Amino acid sequence: MSARLIRLQAAPDLVERVYGALLDAISEGSLAPGARITQEEIALQLAVSRQPVLQALQLLRKDGLVKDAPGRGVVVAPLEPGWIADVYEVRGALDMLAARLAAERGASIDPKYVEQGRRAARGRSIRAMIEADMAFHNAIYAASGNPLVGQSARVHWVHLRRVMGAALRSSRQRETVWNEHEAIAEAIGAGDAKRAERLIGQHARQASEALLARLAQVLEFPLESTP
Repeated sequence: MSARLIRLQAAPDLVERVYGALLDAISEGSLAPGARITQEEIALQLAVSRQPVLQALQLLRKDGLVKDAPGRGVVVAPLEPGWIADVYEVRGALDMLAARLAAERGASIDPKYVEQGRRAARGRSIRAMIEADMAFHNAIYAASGNPLVGQSARVHWVHLRRVMGAALRSSRQRETVWNEHEAIAEAIGAGDAKRAERLIGQHARQASEALLARLAQVLEFPLESTP
């Protein structure tokens, strides 16, 4: 395992922080699909005991991000295009619902989210790009007024982060994505529910197609067509 992880200080939420550190490493690609992970290595790098590492790995296994390895430890689960396409399909439906509800409520999306996203897109930090994208969509979920939308979407973002990380490392569409985000935010702010719903639906479909195509190139396997 070649990932370089930052040491963590002991805290009540240590399991969550170990989980977050491993999730970031998996999303950014320093822990690539197939990489073997052992409790001892993680505990040593993060300067924590094995117990919070064990619990964090159990959470990652539950999320489908790691799986048991022959012998000792676990390995990072492979990125499967079919699964990612399914996740994007559900995410797109939730985004369309959220955008429509937000527009109907007369909500507005703070321009800072688009500004932060454009700034991240011009940088080199994959983590910052992913976090900016998540922050924008979470703002729409919150603006919908229905807390179940965000709660439902959160389940899928752990998987979306992985494919976004794989694609964004060499993507040329970073700025285009934020043009789309800005148009969605403007439609919500104008109270145009139909337009907001249509734009965010198109955004989800285009993102899915672009990321899956890029993922196929990265992993060097043919992209299977989806209905």
